Amino acid sequence: MTSQDAPPSLYAAHEPVFPRRVKGTFRTLKWVIMIVTLGIYYITPWIRWDRGPTMPDQAVLVDLANRRFFFFMIEIWPHEFYFVAGLLIMAGLGLFLFTSALGRVWCGYACPQTVWTDLFILVERWIEGDRNARVRLYHQKWNGQKIGLRAIKYSVWFLIALATGGAWIFYFTDAPTLLYSLIHGTAHPVAYITMGVLTFTTFFFGGFAREQICIYACPWPRIQAAMMDEDTLVVGYRWWRGEPRGKLRKGAPVAERAAEPPTGLSAPAIDLAGSIAAGMPIATAAAAEDRQGDCIDCMACVNVCPMGIDIRNGQQMECITCALCIDACDEVMDRIGRPRNLIGYMALKDEIEEQAGGHPRNLWRHIFRPRTILYTTLWTGIGVALVVALFMRSPIGLNVTPIRNPLFITMSDGAIRNAYELRLHNKHGDKRQFHISVTADQPLEVSLEGRPEAYVDVPADATVTQRVYVTAPAGSPAADAGRIDMRFWVLDLGQTEERVSYETVFNGKGR
Repeated sequence: MTSQDAPPSLYAAHEPVFPRRVKGTFRTLKWVIMIVTLGIYYITPWIRWDRGPTMPDQAVLVDLANRRFFFFMIEIWPHEFYFVAGLLIMAGLGLFLFTSALGRVWCGYACPQTVWTDLFILVERWIEGDRNARVRLYHQKWNGQKIGLRAIKYSVWFLIALATGGAWIFYFTDAPTLLYSLIHGTAHPVAYITMGVLTFTTFFFGGFAREQICIYACPWPRIQAAMMDEDTLVVGYRWWRGEPRGKLRKGAPVAERAAEPPTGLSAPAIDLAGSIAAGMPIATAAAAEDRQGDCIDCMACVNVCPMGIDIRNGQQMECITCALCIDACDEVMDRIGRPRNLIGYMALKDEIEEQAGGHPRNLWRHIFRPRTILYTTLWTGIGVALVVALFMRSPIGLNVTPIRNPLFITMSDGAIRNAYELRLHNKHGDKRQFHISVTADQPLEVSLEGRPEAYVDVPADATVTQRVYVTAPAGSPAADAGRIDMRFWVLDLGQTEERVSYETVFNGKGR
C-alpha cells in the first residue's frame, strides 16, 4: 500500500493555547473573583475562633476524628448531616440557576480549574512575556534561555501547587500544629500523601492540561444544554453586523460609523441583514451591497480565549463564557471608531429582532423568567429552612436504640424489663448533668446500668452512651400488654433546664 492509499490520520497533536493579555470589564471581574476565592481558600484555615478550653479554636474545621464540622460559631454533629446535604442541594440549584440565566458563567469565573489556570497563566506571562513571546519560546529550540525561563516558571508553579495541597489538609486538623509537624517530618503519612497528590494534580491541571480538563474531563459541558433555553444569555458574535469580514480599509468613514444608532447596527449592516433575511447568501448579499462588515478579522477574540476557540464560529461546547473576547473586541471597536458589542452577551430569542435592526429585550427580562424564578424560590426556601433548623435545634440531644435481642426479660418476681441504648449529646461548652425519665399510659420504672440514680454526667461537647432499663411491675397492664407507646425524657439540670424527648415502644409478654 502506497502512502497515497493510506487512510488519513484521525489524531492531531495537541497545540497549547497561549492567551493574550487583555483589559476590560470582564477581565477585571475575573481578577477580583480570583483574588477573593484564592484568599478565602488559603487564609480560612488560619482564622482562629475561641470556643473554650475543651474545643478546637480553628474557625473552619472538618474534625474527622471526632466526626464534627465547625464553622465559626456553628458546630455540626454526625446526626445533623442534613445540614451538609442541604448545602449540597443549594449548591446544585445555584449552579442550575446561574447556568440557565448566564450559561457557563460558573466555569468562566469561579470554577477551581479556571481560577488556578488563570493564576498559572499570570505567572507564565510575568516570566515568559505575553502571547507572541510565549509562542516564540515554545517553538524555539532548547537553549540556556529557554531552560532558565522554564525552570523559573515551573518552580513558581510548584510552590503554588504545594501551597494549594497544604491548604487543603489544614482544613482537617489544627493548621499551626499540622504545619509544625509537616516541617519537622512528624506528620501522619496520610497528610504527606494527600498533600503530594493535590500538589501534583494542581501543577498538572493548571500548568499543562488546562483547557483539556474542561473539554474532556469535566461532565458539565455535556449537561449544560439541559439547563439552557432561548432566553439564556450567552456570549455570541453578531455575524449579521460583522460579516463579511475584511481588513480595515483606509479612508473608511470611521466618524460616520461612530455616530450610528445605539442598536449597534449600522445602516449598511441593516441592509445586508435584510438581504440575508430575504434568502440571499452572505457572500452574494455583501457583493451586491459592496459593503464590509464591522469585523476586521484582527483575531483579537481568538488570541485572548483561554480555550483557543473562535467565537465567530457560533456557540461551541468548549466556550466557558469567560467573556474575555468581549473585552478584546470592544477594545478594537473603540480604536477603529465602530460601535461596541460586536461580540457580547445576547439571547437566542433576540437574534432575529437584532438582525432586523430592532432593540434587544432588557437583560433583566431574560434573567428573571419562570425557570430562574423557580430555581431562586427553591434555593431560598432550602436556605431559610436550614437557618430556621439551625437556630431551633436544641443544645442537648437524645437518640434511643431499643435492644431487640431479646425483646424483653421476665424477672424473678414476674416483672417485664426492656433494655435501651441512649446516646446523650451535650453541645454546651461545659459539663452538664442529665436526668432521665419516661412517660407512658401505664406505670413504668427506670434504672441506669452502673448508676444508683437516673442521673448521667456528660462532659462538655461530648456524647455519652448509657444502657437504660425500663421495667413494668408484675401483673401490671404494661407487663401483660403486647406493646405500649412511651417516651424518654432527658432534662438538663443546668441553669437553662432544657429538655428533649424521644418516642419509642415498650414490649410486654402479651406480644
